[in-house]
Amino acid sequence: MILKELLERSEYTLVQGSEDVEISTLVYDSRKIEKGSVFVCISGAAFDGHKFAAQAAELGAAAIVVEKDVEVPESLTVIKFDNTRLALAEMSAAYFGYPAEELTTIGITGTKGKTTTTHMIRAILLAAGKKVGMIGTTGTVIGYVVTPTLNTTPQSYELHQAFAQMVEAGCEYAVMEVSSQGIKMHRTDGLYFNYAIFTNISPDHIGPGEHADFEEYLYYKTRLLNMCGI
Repeated sequence: MILKELLERSEYTLVQGSEDVEISTLVYDSRKIEKGSVFVCISGAAFDGHKFAAQAAELGAAAIVVEKDVEVPESLTVIKFDNTRLALAEMSAAYFGYPAEELTTIGITGTKGKTTTTHMIRAILLAAGKKVGMIGTTGTVIGYVVTPTLNTTPQSYELHQAFAQMVEAGCEYAVMEVSSQGIKMHRTDGLYFNYAIFTNISPDHIGPGEHADFEEYLYYKTRLLNMCGI
């Protein structure tokens, strides 16, 4: 795969190197870097991937994606985004071949009822003879196989990986919980839901590491309604 193919729907700056470089894997965990990887440097609360930029070069990465200036060998391709979480979301969709576009997607948000609603919709679709994938608090469900997830809305890479697995398994529908935190952290960037459901809203998830206040919480909840058809 050529790096440029992962960037075809993105706005970015080529800092050095070439977009035509061959890449082997897309990773955002420095422990998974291998020869030919493109490493996306995520700035997190506990770790900053930019600190591993030089190590990525030593491990044989073909390219890195950054939002900050880094010092690396001239032989390493460097792509700069305004936000590398957005970069990971857009590049992950391309890496897996935009699998969500092959599914009828249903996104559910709200303070209460997300999990119950996703299970109810899945049950209705299964009763109608449809093959369904589901993502949420109880894990990723493809057919009847359940895989645990760390977050209600998984990181964008895992999200598109799950969509790809659903398509491969013959699923027609993907029903998922969309948390306000998932939207805030750009995990759902670039996704278009065929249907969106907003169950309810009340003060929650407000505090350090989550949302600054109710206004911010409401803002991210309502963003789902700008990412959907119906």
